[in-house]
Amino acid sequence: MCGIIGYIGEKETVPILIDGLKRMEYRGYDSAGLAVIEEEGLICEKTVGKITDLEALLKKRKFLSTVGIAHTRWATHGEPSDFNAHPHIDCKGEIAVVHNGIIENYMALRELLERKGHKFRTQTDTEVLAHLIEEYYQGDLAEATRVALTQVEGTYGIAVLCLHNPDQIVAARKGSPLVIGKGMGEQIVASDIAALIRYTNQVVYLEDGELAVITREGFTISTTEKVEIPPKFQEISWSLDMIEKGGYPHFMLKEIFEQPTTLRNAIRGRLNEEEGTARLNGLRLYYDDLPHIRRIIFTACGTSWHAALAGEYMIEDLVHTPVEVEYASEFRYRSPIIDEGTVVFVISQSGETADTLAAMREAKRKGATTLGICNVVGSTIARETDAGVYIHAGPEIGVASTKAFTSQLMVLGLITLMLGRMRDLSAEQGREIVKAIKRIPDQVERILNKDKEVKKIASAFAHSNNFLYLGRSYNFPVALEGALKLKEISYVHAEGYPAAEMKHGPIALIDKNMPVVVIAIKDSVYDKVLSNIEEVKARKGVVIAIATEGDERIKRMVDHIFYVPKTMEFLTPLLTVIPLQLLAYHIAVLRGCHVDQPRNLAKSVTVE
Repeated sequence: MCGIIGYIGEKETVPILIDGLKRMEYRGYDSAGLAVIEEEGLICEKTVGKITDLEALLKKRKFLSTVGIAHTRWATHGEPSDFNAHPHIDCKGEIAVVHNGIIENYMALRELLERKGHKFRTQTDTEVLAHLIEEYYQGDLAEATRVALTQVEGTYGIAVLCLHNPDQIVAARKGSPLVIGKGMGEQIVASDIAALIRYTNQVVYLEDGELAVITREGFTISTTEKVEIPPKFQEISWSLDMIEKGGYPHFMLKEIFEQPTTLRNAIRGRLNEEEGTARLNGLRLYYDDLPHIRRIIFTACGTSWHAALAGEYMIEDLVHTPVEVEYASEFRYRSPIIDEGTVVFVISQSGETADTLAAMREAKRKGATTLGICNVVGSTIARETDAGVYIHAGPEIGVASTKAFTSQLMVLGLITLMLGRMRDLSAEQGREIVKAIKRIPDQVERILNKDKEVKKIASAFAHSNNFLYLGRSYNFPVALEGALKLKEISYVHAEGYPAAEMKHGPIALIDKNMPVVVIAIKDSVYDKVLSNIEEVKARKGVVIAIATEGDERIKRMVDHIFYVPKTMEFLTPLLTVIPLQLLAYHIAVLRGCHVDQPRNLAKSVTVE
C-alpha cells in the first residue's frame, strides 16, 4: 500500500499521475514511482522519499505518453528504498505492476519463479506479480493477469501496464479498494476518489474478485471466472474545494475547525423534536427488528474503536442493551459467539479498513445482522453491510482523524436516541436530548474560538516527552483518543487510562516532569475524578484539566485549565475531545513534526 493511480486518454499522462499522487499524499508513504509507455519502450522511474523527489527525477527527460500507472508506497515487505518502490517490472522490462495489499504466499511463488529462471531485484512481495503475469503472458494482458491472480493468496488492488498492450490498463481487486472514473475519451483508476475528482464525478467501485480492462473509450469488468459484470456508476458528491486546505496551514487544523459544520451535517434531517427521536433512513429496513436487539457488538480499529467505546457507554446507559466493543483485528481470531438477537456494528471512516472488513465478513458468516457506520459513500463497508449510517463528515485528509471521530460520536448518539425511544425513553426525555444535540455544533464553535488558550498550554509542554491522560465513564474513551492524537502526530509517548486505574501502576511514573491531562467535567463521577487529581498532585504531578464552564472549585487544584460548555453527560465526549485535538496539533507544530503525514502511518490501513 498506499496510493494507486492509472490514466489512459488523450492527455499527457505524467502531470495527471503526479497530481493524483499528490491528492493521495495524505495517506502516508515512503517512496513513489510511475511507469509510462513511450516510443522507446516502457519507462519506469521511482525513488525513495517524497513526490517532489520523483518530480525532480522526471525533469531529466520529456514525457509524451498518454497511458501510465503510478504509486506511493508505505513499506510492508522490504525497507523503503529506490529498488523496493513501485512500480515493479518483469524480467524483460515489458510489464509494470503497482499494488496495494499483501501477497501472503509470495515466498513460495518467488521460489517457483526463480526455478523457472526469473530474476528478482527487490525484497518486496509485489514483484512476484510482475513475474507471474510475465510467466502467463501470451499477448493478452487481461488473461495473463487473471490466471496469475488465481495463484495468489492474500489481498491486492493492482494496476498493470504492458508495452505490447499500450491501449489498456488492467486493474483487479481483492481486499484493497480500487475505483474507476469515467471521463470523455479518458479513464482513470485509483485507490482513492481524491485522485479522481478533478477529472470526473462518475465512478465505479470494483468489488472483490473483479478485474477491469480499461481503455480510452471505456472499460469492461468481469470476475476472475470470466463472468462479465455490468458497471454500477455512482456520482461523487465531494468537490475539489473540499480536499484543499482553504487557507489553513495544515489539513488537520482545517478539519478540526470544520467540526461545527460536519456535526450539523451529521444531524441534518435526522432529528424529530416533536417526537423526541432520531430517524436514520439507512436503518429503516430494520426498524421493526431494532427494538428486539438483545446484544450489540461494536467492532473497529484505532480512533473508530474509541468512538465505539463511547457508544457502548451511551447505549448501555440509555437503552439498557448489553454492548461489547471488539478490536476488529482480534475479532475473527477469537471465535466470537454470535447468537440470535445479536447485531454487529462495524465502524470505519474510510469503509475500507482491512481488519474491520474481515471482522464484518466473519460476523456475516456467523449469521449476524451487520450495520455500518462510515464516511465514504460507496466504500466496501457501505456496500457489504446489511444497512448502515453515513456520518457525512466529508473528505478527511489529515492522517490523524478528528472530524470523523466527532461525527461518529454524533451518529452513535443518534442511534442511542432512536433505540432509547424504541425502548424506555419517554418522549419528554427524547425532546430534551434532541435540544441538547442541536446545541452541540454551536458549543464546539465556542470551544474553537478559544484556540489561543490551548496553544498557550501547548507551548508550556511542547518539549515534554511523556503524557498521561485520565478520564472516567464517558470520558475514558476521550482520554484514550487524546493520548492517541498526541502520539500519532507529535511522536510523544502518551497513554490514556481510566482515572481510577492510575493507582494500579501508572502512578509510579508521576513526578514534576509528567504532565497529566485530566477530563474533570461536572458529571456523575466528578467527585471521584477530583480525588484522582489529588493523588496526582500528591506526587508533584502537573495537571492540565478539561473542566465545565463555571467550575471554580477545580481551579484551585490544577496547574492549567480549559473550560468547555455544559451538556448532557452522554454528549460530553463531543466537547471534551476538541481541546485535546488542538493540544496535540499545537504540540506537534511546536516540535516541528509533519502534522498531516506523520511518520510510519497511513490514512486507510488496507493490510492486516
